[in-house]
Amino acid sequence: MAMNDANDANERGDAAREALAQVAAEARVCMRCDLHIGAKHAAPGTGAATADVMLIGEAPSAYDDRSGRPFSGPSGAFLDELLAAAGLSRAEVYLTNVVKHHPQESRELRPDEVAACSGYLAREIAAVNPLVLVPLGRAALAWFLPNARITSQHGQARQHHGRILLAMYNPAAGLHREELHDVIVADFTRALPAALAEARRLRAEGKLIPPDARDDGPGPQQMSLF
Repeated sequence: MAMNDANDANERGDAAREALAQVAAEARVCMRCDLHIGAKHAAPGTGAATADVMLIGEAPSAYDDRSGRPFSGPSGAFLDELLAAAGLSRAEVYLTNVVKHHPQESRELRPDEVAACSGYLAREIAAVNPLVLVPLGRAALAWFLPNARITSQHGQARQHHGRILLAMYNPAAGLHREELHDVIVADFTRALPAALAEARRLRAEGKLIPPDARDDGPGPQQMSLF
């Protein structure tokens, strides 16, 4: 039985890596919206293909535009510290953004740009099949819950489409707004480990609906607290 479980896990991992590689290849040459104009590199998701935790930002930064990887530069270094505080590392999670090209002049995303990229994020979620989804910041939270406010939702874990949704501020906000630094550290230190532990408990008890049977697309969904 254990060998069969291991074989199944290996097959799932291989399938996830293949699906994510396909998403990345398409994103790198994508011209579905204007974000690719002036961009140096796309920054598709990176990390563990079968991670229990997926963190989702709004858009690649200027650092990501140069490196072709999400969460580069100072905010990426801060994220590494935050993950360590949560007992995790980059190698154990999956990191991505709502869109895959850097908005020039770091402007806000337009609805058509989010819509053009939504398929990529939905496919990443389906491939990784995480237990915990962590939208980082207002725009990332809006992909899941358009009317929710990050100020009231951060640090609160909720069931969403058979997964746990835990919104938090983007680490970049903690570098630019001193009043958010301690809030972000607290959410990563306490809320994220607690949400992951609860998600694993619910999975073991069969109380989470199998995520791969659900639609994770954007739109308002019914939420319930643990």
